[in-house]
Amino acid sequence: MGDVVRIGSRASKLARRQVSEWLAPLVGQFPEVAFKREVILEGGDQDRVTPTLAEVAKTAGGSAFSTNQEAALVTGKVDVIVHSLKDLPTAVTEGTTLLTTPGPREDVRDVLCGATLAGLPEGATVGTGAPRRVAQLLALRPDLNVVPIRGNVPGRLARTTKGALDAVVLAAAGLNRLGLTPEIHEVLDPRHFLPSPGQGALGIQVRTDSLAARLLTGTGDSDVDACVRAERALLADLHGGCSVPVGAWGRVERDGLLHLSAAVTSADGTRQVTAEATGPADEPEKLGFTVAADLLNQGAADILSAIRSSL
Repeated sequence: MGDVVRIGSRASKLARRQVSEWLAPLVGQFPEVAFKREVILEGGDQDRVTPTLAEVAKTAGGSAFSTNQEAALVTGKVDVIVHSLKDLPTAVTEGTTLLTTPGPREDVRDVLCGATLAGLPEGATVGTGAPRRVAQLLALRPDLNVVPIRGNVPGRLARTTKGALDAVVLAAAGLNRLGLTPEIHEVLDPRHFLPSPGQGALGIQVRTDSLAARLLTGTGDSDVDACVRAERALLADLHGGCSVPVGAWGRVERDGLLHLSAAVTSADGTRQVTAEATGPADEPEKLGFTVAADLLNQGAADILSAIRSSL
């Protein structure tokens, strides 16, 4: 009888698609392994009333979208967790490891659905639950009325088709994975609207000393992994998370070097500091720390401190 690897993920259609995406090349690579799926509800899935994910995370005692899955991994209920990497805190639970990030990475960009940025009238109402997106929207269009929304991707899209909102900001990756690309009205240029660290990438978490770790070590894409490791190192150095407006975008250029751009934006969009640097792809954390230091030298600490004091 072959080995069994139990895969945990959230219950949404998007989470299930991400598991299928990750599994597709592995089924043929490990024909002797039976991969079984387990659904794990997170605080952010169960609590649809609390306005912000930061508040949900406080109640959950960790992350709104990863705490229960990590607990299931540590206790042995599952052997692997497939995360949206942007939802996973930079401090990974003790006794667990993130494997090399799978590739290819989905589109890192944010998009507007319902209207284009230039086409939105003054005072238009735009929905997003992410502080980073709120801050970056206001930096570009301070006249907008940005309101918090939560829920799955189809539910948030429905807010525009029913007329409750003029537009919503979503991740291109989720829309692509769900076959909802036609709903996109504008793709936001990542040079000016930097994505969340890890956006578009999957995070594959295992117990450090486990069968799954031994089987799956060596899978993944080194270039994608370098990009997200640089982004997450920067976020960790800024002591950031999903409740602070930090954007970061890493990419390996044609010359094999890793380029990292980042921004920290005040909650009202009136102040933004940006930085970028290039370095060897085999030293991604070093590059992340370098760019974080540049941001801090420009005053990012004051911006982040003001935001944290208001939470």
